[in-house]
Amino acid sequence: MDIFESIREQIESNPVILYMKGSPNQPQCGFSARSVQALMACGERFAYVDILTNPDIRANLPKYADWPTFPQLWVKGELVGGCDIITELYESGELKRLVQEATAAA
Repeated sequence: MDIFESIREQIESNPVILYMKGSPNQPQCGFSARSVQALMACGERFAYVDILTNPDIRANLPKYADWPTFPQLWVKGELVGGCDIITELYESGELKRLVQEATAAA
């Protein structure tokens, strides 16, 4: 399977997916750690992909998404953004609503 097909399948198969450095239990950078904290505070399950152990995804997701940095949060097949956007949405309460709607529909 082509790497872009794999990425598309991951995004379409998971209502909420975070591409990050490390795992939710062991984030490997501060931006990933802050993003995970915000998502976990929403109280819903989410999928993740550790880009450090998936070099093909790390190299190609920025091209697929037209977004150069990590982490990347995708909700219902749409790119939400990176750490700053995730944090802003969390602080406004919008992230919780987005995540809950996505997981309720799944």
